[in-house]
Amino acid sequence: MSETILIQQAAIEGGERADLLIDGGVIAEVGQGLHREGARVIDASNLIALPGLVDLHVHLREPGYEASETVLTGTRAAAAGGFTAVFAMPNTLPVADSAEVVERELDLGEVAGYATVQPIGAVTIGQQGQALADIDGMARSRAAVRVFSDDGFCVSDPLLMRQALERVAEFGGVVAQHAQDPRLTEGAQMNEGVVSAELGLAGWPAVAEESIIARDVLLAEHLGARLHVCHLSTAGSVDVVRWAKQRGVQVTAEVTPHHLLLTDELVRTGDPRYKVNPPLRRDEDVLAVRRGLADGTIDIVATDHAPHPAEAKTGEWSQAANGMVGLESALRVVHQTMIETGLLTWADVARVMSKAPARIGLLPGHGTPLEAGQPAEIVLYDPNAGAEFTVADLRGQSTNTPYGGRQLPGSVRWTIHRGYVTLADGELVELEDHA
Repeated sequence: MSETILIQQAAIEGGERADLLIDGGVIAEVGQGLHREGARVIDASNLIALPGLVDLHVHLREPGYEASETVLTGTRAAAAGGFTAVFAMPNTLPVADSAEVVERELDLGEVAGYATVQPIGAVTIGQQGQALADIDGMARSRAAVRVFSDDGFCVSDPLLMRQALERVAEFGGVVAQHAQDPRLTEGAQMNEGVVSAELGLAGWPAVAEESIIARDVLLAEHLGARLHVCHLSTAGSVDVVRWAKQRGVQVTAEVTPHHLLLTDELVRTGDPRYKVNPPLRRDEDVLAVRRGLADGTIDIVATDHAPHPAEAKTGEWSQAANGMVGLESALRVVHQTMIETGLLTWADVARVMSKAPARIGLLPGHGTPLEAGQPAEIVLYDPNAGAEFTVADLRGQSTNTPYGGRQLPGSVRWTIHRGYVTLADGELVELEDHA
């Protein structure tokens, strides 16, 4: 299925321009004035070439919640956003807590063909927080699971968290924690602060996130285990992770695009598009997580792509589901919040959206440099484009984006996965036509 492709004069990670020749699913050659008879030629003279993006935190919903998303529709959204690999969270039905379910997800991704789908296994049986799932079985399965999470729920029991960290340490895996103390957030509707007080909505205090992270970095240090913090959202959490890294704790952290851009002031609109968990925070938190990403305290950007059917994101705020779709918009939001502000370079973007996520998730064949002999996983991005983001930009099954009507810079033009084109000049390729 791979093609022979000649990319001409792309700015490699935003730097020097070069040609890239792709053949047999790999980058065959990088240089100037390259030529191959019969190759598909892509003029990239105004484009930036980055390693295919890798998202460590995606909800694909299948099996069980296909009204929201399927592996096919979710990976089409991923390709439209420049992603060539996604890690699928386990909150499906049945929960991905066994070798059978994670292997099914893996196979669905292979059939779809738009991106590598790497399942994440549940930490506890049914994500119920009562007993450990079959972590060893999932690790030994064809899916070779190395990341485990109860995302959507916190592993709040410290003994269970200790046991999970001990178990994954045996094979170098990682526990990805949804840091939310359940007792401190009962009934919470938004960030706890001035806006929640004025609106009369129950608040989700920052300390509910920070206290779990503090506990878990100490457990990870004690055990010599790897911990990953999902969707870090507060200034205090940045401080805790920075402190832990200074002590040598094996901790990594992610921030979502929406926490880099949006604040709790948007809740005043009453629009459920802005309801998410963890909630949108204060301006001070947005600035802190940007700085944390810039200085390396936060390792990666992950979307927490969370599709919902329209009826779950309309009506009363208190009844609406938490979550936002984010695959198609992620690179453009990072462009706006981190590149236009001078906080990151394009080489840094390659690190936080491709290389580091692949490294944390132990995913081979992704996040590799754009060099001869490396897998052909590539996104070509136009930094000089820009337009209002609309529902028409979405390629998944659900439309609950918080960016509708917002001007965003840039445009993802081409995505190449395993040496074949999945997005061509901004349009998805129907892969059945290329079988």
